[in-house]
Parts: sequence; C-alpha cells; structure tokens
Amino acid sequence: MPAAPRSARATTARAKVRPSPTVEALRQTRAAHANELAEDYVEAIAALAARCGEARLVDLARELGVTHVTVHRAILRLARAGLVTSEPYRAIFLTDRGRALAETCRTRHETVFAFLRSLGVPEAVARRDAEGIEHHVSPETLAAFAKALPKG
Repeated sequence: MPAAPRSARATTARAKVRPSPTVEALRQTRAAHANELAEDYVEAIAALAARCGEARLVDLARELGVTHVTVHRAILRLARAGLVTSEPYRAIFLTDRGRALAETCRTRHETVFAFLRSLGVPEAVARRDAEGIEHHVSPETLAAFAKALPKG
C-alpha cells in the first residue's frame, strides 16, 4: 500500500496535537475580550434606559467615553448580532436577547464586586477590578464567589 502523501501525514499529525492548557487559556481570554464590547454596550444601554427612559447614541458615547462614530459602528454590530434595534436619530433598544445578556452581565458584575468587597478590597478598587474580572470569570468561579459571600 503506498504511503500517504506528505501533506496528508502532516495534517493527521497536527490533528492529534492538543493545545496546551496555556494556549487554550489564551484562546478563551481572546474570546472573552471579543465579548467584552458587546457586554459593555448592552450593560450601558440597559443602565441608560433605566436612568433616563431611553438610550440615545450621544448619551451612550458620553457614558462610555468614546466617539459617536465608535458607538454607531458598535450598534450596527450589536444589531447584526440580534442584541439591539435602532433607527437613525432614534433611541437604541435592547432586544429580548440583549436584555437577557445585560441582566447576566449585571448579576455577574454585582457578584464579583460583592466578593471583592467581602475580601476587604476598597470600594473604588473593587468597582474598577470587577469591571475587568466580570468578563473573564468562569461560571464555576462565579458560583464559588457567590457561595463564599456572607449570607444575609
């Protein structure tokens, strides 16, 4: 039986190699970074809607400290992802999926923040750190945080 072509042998050999735990962790971190933007935007839209009755592009830009163009591009991506609806010169609205994501993010943020505070981290630092950690914490770690929080 003839030997497999070199490219087929190389492909087979590569297919058997599993990424190292470090490489897999880096992949997960990159995926979390990709989701951060959407999560930050839906959280901000939900907060603005609760505070002001609506979320407008100009308010969102101010809230996030970015330009109108940046917000416009992000909203287009969020709309394609089915998280928001908007029309030119109108408010931005979360879809059911967007509201669910915003609620998940808010709960996750509150749990991380409360856990950090329970460790004695100063409020301002805990608020800042929770904003970064919330996007990267696994469901297992989040559950451990919640379990470790004082009851009541």
